[in-house]
Amino acid sequence: MSNQPGSSTAAETDQPETVGPTTGDGATVETSSVKASSGEAPLAEAPASEARTAEDAAGHARADEGTVTGGRPEFAPGALVLALLSLGWLAAMLWSTREAIHSTAAGVTAISLSAYALPGVITAALVTGATVALTATNRLGRATLRFLAAVGTGLVVGLLAAVAINLTYADNATTNTIAGTTAAAAIIGGAMAGARQARVVGAITAATLTAQIFVVLFSRARDPLSDLFGAGETQQSVLDAAKWVSRTESLLAGLLAGLAAYLYLTWSRRRAERRDGVASPLRWPAYLVAGAGAGLLLLLTEVIIRIGGRGLLDLAAALSEADEVAQTALGTSRVDNGIWVLFVGALTTLIVFGRTLGPRPVEDETAEPAAS
Repeated sequence: MSNQPGSSTAAETDQPETVGPTTGDGATVETSSVKASSGEAPLAEAPASEARTAEDAAGHARADEGTVTGGRPEFAPGALVLALLSLGWLAAMLWSTREAIHSTAAGVTAISLSAYALPGVITAALVTGATVALTATNRLGRATLRFLAAVGTGLVVGLLAAVAINLTYADNATTNTIAGTTAAAAIIGGAMAGARQARVVGAITAATLTAQIFVVLFSRARDPLSDLFGAGETQQSVLDAAKWVSRTESLLAGLLAGLAAYLYLTWSRRRAERRDGVASPLRWPAYLVAGAGAGLLLLLTEVIIRIGGRGLLDLAAALSEADEVAQTALGTSRVDNGIWVLFVGALTTLIVFGRTLGPRPVEDETAEPAAS
């Protein structure tokens, strides 16, 4: 009720009492009313036990974060094995390209074969630069130093590949284009390895190697599949069958790339748990990028060859009208293949990762009655 003049409560305001936070045992903390005569400000004091609990939880979270990452870039297990495989793959691509060029008469045929083999060489250089840089920088802790070392390692790999090409290939403009574009691709691959998410980069390289090895093995099944898809004597039937063969290859390559990326990330997490006792969990965006990584590298390959190898592609397309049509069709096919591998790989990894997630635990919370 309102304060009457002359009463003992006339000097007090009509403000209600404020109730502070509730502690775990249901007790409440009440703050004192504001006295008009003393001018004291209202003050709500949190329980000391609650403050200590929040501080301990924050400190525990910081300790866990330091234990998992330590502020250091991630460690990519198996980088040496991936580097050896990619070096062998790059050497095989360079050797097969050289043998194909030297087995034909010099001139227009060599130019066409060089333009045809360039995408495979560039993809191999991208992966090799990334895996060798991962191996060289796996033990480095500082992010800036690691990135600079990764770029430098990619530069060394690119220069060595360019020198090998210039020494073993014929000395002409075509050779210089292949050497320069290969060196640029290796440097870009090295820069990729400088990312903090080293496990994701390792998964991308493993997925790309898996997809490319599958493509080599799949080449033996092209002719039987062409007949299965209705390749006949007409040119249109051959083209239609070739499209279905290409789509089948891209679908299977993306499926294998997605599985390889997921398996690598799962294996790397288990290795980290055995090595350090704890491993930082990766969320679904990391799996998405890893699964799509093989397709992203294929599309990046197309960008590199259309910039660095533009002269060689134009020279091959200018040989004849048929060569121009062939180069255009090959470029379109490579882009379609990269898109298919990207989406199928990403979808495969997300599906497999999602199936490993269990239901979220539900905690039963009983509401306690408020103290009267």
